[in-house]
Amino acid sequence: MPLGAYPFSERYGWVEDKYGLSWQVISAGENARRQRIVPVLMFVGKVCGKTEEALNFYTSVFKNSPSGAKTAAATKGDILARYGKDEEPDNEGTVRYASFTLLGQEFGAMDSAREHRFAFNEAISFMVPCDTQEEIDYFWGKLSADPRAEQCGWLKDKYGLLWQITPTIMNEMLGGRDQQRIARVTEAFLKMKKFDIDTLKRAYEAK
Repeated sequence: MPLGAYPFSERYGWVEDKYGLSWQVISAGENARRQRIVPVLMFVGKVCGKTEEALNFYTSVFKNSPSGAKTAAATKGDILARYGKDEEPDNEGTVRYASFTLLGQEFGAMDSAREHRFAFNEAISFMVPCDTQEEIDYFWGKLSADPRAEQCGWLKDKYGLLWQITPTIMNEMLGGRDQQRIARVTEAFLKMKKFDIDTLKRAYEAK
């Protein structure tokens, strides 16, 4: 969509950069967001029409997580615009655009029934840092829907979206200048699907 005036904004454009990443640039005016960069998920192909279902699922997962009480609540936002009649190929009632928040991170989401040559894949993933094994176990159990995609803390959910469920202690373990220690931790986690903090600690401490 070329830079110009649209019913929802006086200045808006949808562009692709030299790396193939897609950006929507918008003049927010009085409705300026508190977050300058907002990841937006487009549900196409087999998952087109499931945006609202996914939004409800994600907000439920993160709202009820062990970390939910420590950060901003997971909520659906104040924007939920739907396609109307005669907007084929999109079906009436599906989501034109919605906003939601997961643990303080704002997201957008939309359905698109048009023909696209893309879908969710491993090129984009969302990292969820976890302080405890309880948190890792919780998110893994709630989100993972494809055992074949599980590797090194990565999982794929039922909509095809990729997540990385990682322990925050990894920052310490892979930092510093002790290359042997880093190598031990790396060797340990490369064998894992879901991260196990106790096993990583034993590798870190050479026990």
